[in-house]
Amino acid sequence: MGFYLPFYDSTYILVIIGLVLTLAASARVKSTFAKYSRVGSMSGITGAQAAERILRASGIYDVTIERVSGQLNDNYDPRSKVLHLSDAVYGQSSLAAIGVAAHECGHAIQHNKSYVPLKVRSALVPIANIGSMASWPFVLLGLTISGFGFLIDFGILLFSAAVVFQLVTLPVEFNASKRAIARLGEMGILYGDELGNTKKVLNAAALTYVAAAAASILTLLRLVILGGRRRD
Repeated sequence: MGFYLPFYDSTYILVIIGLVLTLAASARVKSTFAKYSRVGSMSGITGAQAAERILRASGIYDVTIERVSGQLNDNYDPRSKVLHLSDAVYGQSSLAAIGVAAHECGHAIQHNKSYVPLKVRSALVPIANIGSMASWPFVLLGLTISGFGFLIDFGILLFSAAVVFQLVTLPVEFNASKRAIARLGEMGILYGDELGNTKKVLNAAALTYVAAAAASILTLLRLVILGGRRRD
């Protein structure tokens, strides 16, 4: 029984590209959020108040809004029907705060309307979590121990679930932002250029999901290449 240790190979460039994309997207959303966090809305309402109005106007009365510590960790939990808004959003009246709050309301609206991509993503969560964590041990075993190459294919299959999750996330996030901008304009919460500037915040946030999906695809490609080389 032989051993093969892939300490370094040219496929690491794929990892580096994915890392650069992820870091660039993260930096972009942070800088854009910071910029428009300093721009107050003409309506003067806070992120929490905007969320409350949007939810009620959408006929949603069973979703609660809670404040959580941190920044850019806002989210909607469809299991408990709780909309979590961070310190930088909950009590702030900036364009960034209102935009992020409205985006999370977009997810609540998706849930209320049984938006199919959201249902698919929710169903994939446990599978994707298992796939992303369990895939590497199988791949490493397949790469290092001769005669166990079939484990590489199994690891690739597991990691593919995480990639599918990232891809399904894209339409969910873009649709939530689209719903958010529409609601903010229709309800008069934001006016004129405010909508355009808020859209910049949400577009920057969406890039983080695009970068994450791209990084996952590049990692999957690396696994496929390594598996092919090992079998050769």
